[in-house]
Amino acid sequence: MDIFKQRIDQLRAQLNQHNHNYYVLNAPTISDQEFDSLMRELQDLEQAYPQYADPLSPTQRVGSDINKAFKQVRHERPMMSLANSYNIGEVEDFLRRAQDGLGGEACEIVGEMKYDGTSISVTYEHGRLVRAVTRGDGTQGDDVTANVITIKSVPLELPHDADIPERFEVRGEILLPWASFERLNKEREFNEEPLFANPRNAAAGTLKLQNSAEVARRGLDAYFYFLLGDNLPFDTHAQTIEALHRWGFKTGEMTVLESIDRVGQFIDYWDTQRKQLPVATDGLVFKINSLRQQLNLGNTAKSPRWAIAYKFAPEREATRLRFVSFEVGRSGVITPVANLDPVLLSGTIVKRASLHNEDIIRQLDIHDGDTVLVEKGGEIIPKIVGVDEKLRPAGAQPLTFVRECPVCGTPLVRVEGEAAWVCPNKWGCEPQITGRIEHFVGRHAMNIDGIGEEVAVMLHRSGLVNDVADLYDLTAEKLVALDRFQERSAQRILRGIEESLNVPFARVIFALSIPFVGETTGKVLARNVHDIDHLMTMPAEELAAIPEIGPKIAQSIVDFFAEQRNCDIVGRLRAAGLQMALSSDEMAGRTDKLAGLKIVISGTFARHSREEYKAMIENNGGKNVGSISKATTHVLAGENMGPAKLEKAQKLNIPIIDEEQFLAMLE
Repeated sequence: MDIFKQRIDQLRAQLNQHNHNYYVLNAPTISDQEFDSLMRELQDLEQAYPQYADPLSPTQRVGSDINKAFKQVRHERPMMSLANSYNIGEVEDFLRRAQDGLGGEACEIVGEMKYDGTSISVTYEHGRLVRAVTRGDGTQGDDVTANVITIKSVPLELPHDADIPERFEVRGEILLPWASFERLNKEREFNEEPLFANPRNAAAGTLKLQNSAEVARRGLDAYFYFLLGDNLPFDTHAQTIEALHRWGFKTGEMTVLESIDRVGQFIDYWDTQRKQLPVATDGLVFKINSLRQQLNLGNTAKSPRWAIAYKFAPEREATRLRFVSFEVGRSGVITPVANLDPVLLSGTIVKRASLHNEDIIRQLDIHDGDTVLVEKGGEIIPKIVGVDEKLRPAGAQPLTFVRECPVCGTPLVRVEGEAAWVCPNKWGCEPQITGRIEHFVGRHAMNIDGIGEEVAVMLHRSGLVNDVADLYDLTAEKLVALDRFQERSAQRILRGIEESLNVPFARVIFALSIPFVGETTGKVLARNVHDIDHLMTMPAEELAAIPEIGPKIAQSIVDFFAEQRNCDIVGRLRAAGLQMALSSDEMAGRTDKLAGLKIVISGTFARHSREEYKAMIENNGGKNVGSISKATTHVLAGENMGPAKLEKAQKLNIPIIDEEQFLAMLE
């Protein structure tokens, strides 16, 4: 081998090790001057011998000032969010549900820190980092590899250990340490720039910068807590974390907890000790330790059944209520918002807090000028939880809820059975119209860049956009004619509108603003109804029979399409070219092999998880049902099937099949 190539490889290995010692182990073995000397030598050699260039060289951690738009990458495995708990009793309930789901099998729990940053997924092949992707919507995210390479606690190359898989994915949290956060805010204050609200927002914003050199300068950090891959040589989650640490990843505190008493001790300890950590945290995470048990427990539509987040009790502060404003949402619901004297809470300045509805105002007995107690739900959303009546001004009057829309003046209507007051003027009330536009163009819906609240209002007031279908009639000439609208901004919007024609059908359903139909429900509907024509004509009973829909959502869908204007908007969107059905790729693999079958799943399985079996049933025309009845056609039974279900199935003469028999039905 060329002696210069040898020296380059040697320097890269040394610098990677020194980076690991400094940023992961917090135990440097050389001075900054010695490190800089080695780095300069490597930079000189790479410049002299460009044929030996390597994008993962330690010299590349400084980043580049070349702007690169982020491309969307689909996750091989969905990145789900965790269900939350707020007391030890809810953690006990989680453990009990897990044991029930495993047929009474004992579970061991692992406790970890819950870091307050932005989620990341990093893929390695043959020991080298190949891709880093943000969580995005859980199904796909942004490729931010160039920025993640600049984070010095993220390994670029791994040691040549025998137990490192050829290909694996590691997930973790990108954070901005408190020290970096304070330094950046001092710089921004000096430059008269808006301050970052908290380290989490600063980390998320930094990771999405187009200038990786600026990303490198800000000093992000990364902690990893989850290893995924095929045929991993581990039996427990604790073993995977130990392996990650051994391979050079920065991992947080992780403790195996043998009993619920140990869980309580773990919570008590970290409730105070976390404040000494160099990065922000907002709770703990408890996971089932056995990877086999994790597989058998599977996931709900949103979160795994084998893990739960524990949120620490939020901070609480007292401040004066200045006044209450009443705001109109896109569905017409009127939300009272308390405007407060600014108060510092969980690291951010709070000036406003939702009062939710009239019933909450009455329960709290809020009067004009009251001193209210404010805390952050889950340390994110400020909310008022009480009133200090001793500080109430003399003669203060109770707050009264408006009876007319504060924007259009239309008399409000109380929703039957609910606490909400609604403005029924959905086609003439500006906040409802512009709210639907903002929702439609949002990232998780049609992802049309360049239209925020201000632009949505401008488009509506100009007469260009009165409903979401009008967006597809926009032209550059119409946009640049608006006050203070530039050609570049117009082209950005038009490009986003054109690209929205490729947005999948599930997100189109979500974008329509059907009441109670969120992002996950949109996916469920798309998977089950396949096209918009079917959805528009289905009766409520048929919709309610779809898993996770239910009568309330079903009736809302029927009512939505009973309104002719909504049907007209869908027709215009279809004419514009939007995806109004599942694509051929999405339909691929679907069969009717299980058509007409209603299958109950019970017990634990070896070949696939329960969620995977549920997906197989749906993809092959069958229906998942939760309980055994005369209508049940089969029971898919694994180990530890519940005795009550077994007895009932036998009593009703329902066929009981194992996973091998089930898989044979699909061959």
